[in-house]
Amino acid sequence: MIHILGAENTILNKFIAQVRDCNIQTDSMRFRRNLERIGEIMSYEISKTLAYKPQMVETPLGAAQVNLVEDEVVVATVLRAGLPLQQGFLNYFDDAECAFVSAYRKNKKDGTFKIDVEYVSCGNLEGKVLILIDPTLATGQSLRLTYETLVAHGGEPKHTHIVSVIASEQGVEYAQQHLPKKSTTLWLGAVDAELTSKAYIVPGIGDAGDLCYGKKL
Repeated sequence: MIHILGAENTILNKFIAQVRDCNIQTDSMRFRRNLERIGEIMSYEISKTLAYKPQMVETPLGAAQVNLVEDEVVVATVLRAGLPLQQGFLNYFDDAECAFVSAYRKNKKDGTFKIDVEYVSCGNLEGKVLILIDPTLATGQSLRLTYETLVAHGGEPKHTHIVSVIASEQGVEYAQQHLPKKSTTLWLGAVDAELTSKAYIVPGIGDAGDLCYGKKL
């Protein structure tokens, strides 16, 4: 299942526009904050799909029944660009566990690249809801490798929510083909049609990691 939240007319589109805008995105603090706000909005939408159970809450004047989240949630992100987006989710899912994966493109001299994973921090995922975050979904290869790495370390989650602000049509198709269909949902801000030969999304947003934290060597 795919949800393209930017297709609706909501305040989310303002934040998507600002992370795209080359005249605004160079303000790294604002760029990070906009990713965080997008994460907050997406976390609210995902919360509607979770399992809930009634609980009684004592008030100064009596007791009230409130339906609270029953699912155990793990919020996982791809370092480094995913950290502000993850923070937006943690602002709402403040009791969630966290997982981290360092996955990046290692460029070759012939212009191609492979995906390397150098660091994994992950607890038990069995029977839990995994929210896997990466600001951009380009080819989908790093997403697949990240998911498989997390499952290898933590076990099979009950359901996986994939979250990206900007995706390519090719990346979406790849994710649908290579991730478990019955237990995976994609949550996207927008989907762009073009993917360059170097696997950059057009118009996209550029390098989210560099925009968040500065250019790397």
